[in-house]
Amino acid sequence: MKDIITLLRPAQWIKNLFVLAPLFFSNNILKQDLLLQAVIAFVAFCLAASSIYCLNDIFDRKTDSLHPKKKHRPIASGKISVNKAYLIMAFCLVAALGFAAITNVFCVVGILIYCIINILYCLRLKRHAIIDVFIISFGYVIRVLVGGAVTDIQVSGWLVLMTFLLTLFLAFAKRKDDYYIYEETGQIQRQSIKGYNAQFIDLSVALTGTITIVCYIIYTMSDSVIERMGSQYLYLSSFWVVAGILRHMQNMLVFQRSGSPTKAVLHDRFIQICILGWGASFVAIIYL
Repeated sequence: MKDIITLLRPAQWIKNLFVLAPLFFSNNILKQDLLLQAVIAFVAFCLAASSIYCLNDIFDRKTDSLHPKKKHRPIASGKISVNKAYLIMAFCLVAALGFAAITNVFCVVGILIYCIINILYCLRLKRHAIIDVFIISFGYVIRVLVGGAVTDIQVSGWLVLMTFLLTLFLAFAKRKDDYYIYEETGQIQRQSIKGYNAQFIDLSVALTGTITIVCYIIYTMSDSVIERMGSQYLYLSSFWVVAGILRHMQNMLVFQRSGSPTKAVLHDRFIQICILGWGASFVAIIYL
């Protein structure tokens, strides 16, 4: 059971909280009926993501066995057979569609699109530089759009842009970790790494990080947002956003530990403080 749980990567489910973003940014997070729909969609995406993790680990089992950390994954280490992994993947996918059907057809369609895109990613698209990180970011945009669809909330262009840019920033930063391994060992853990070098990754991270910050600041100061939120002080939450992005860049460029954004959220105290500070300031400004 422990190996199955490891295969499903429950620690990564935190990424699916993007489904709740439309509720939070629309001042509706306290409405229980809408929150329930969003939580069901969240569960559906957790199961769908786990099914994709199974498929990805099946395809990558040979290269994972050469990776200093990934070699301990259940399939790469031989603790779970390929056939068993396929069964687990199928179960998760069927369960995901079942939960999605409880909400509405838009959630089912969103889960299917998410799975199709990620299957294509596992089969071929992840081998191509830039395309690989774009696919990752599109996955988060889908989560946000589905979150809006199941709660009947119109998702603003600002939220879509900020989601895409932030996750693109994090994806580029993660590629730097793969590039460090390639430089040190000469082993290619991802085929797409051939299309990257240290300078390109650093510039891409700096560019996407900067645009994300600017986009967020403009969002908080736009007339439509001020009118909808009922406050002109939303821009004060920008300080936490800037601090969090700079910290992630520091982890990448100074400490060389930019691997998993999820691990950063779960273990980096500085980033945790930034997230809590941002959430608290946002809530205080628009809810209190």
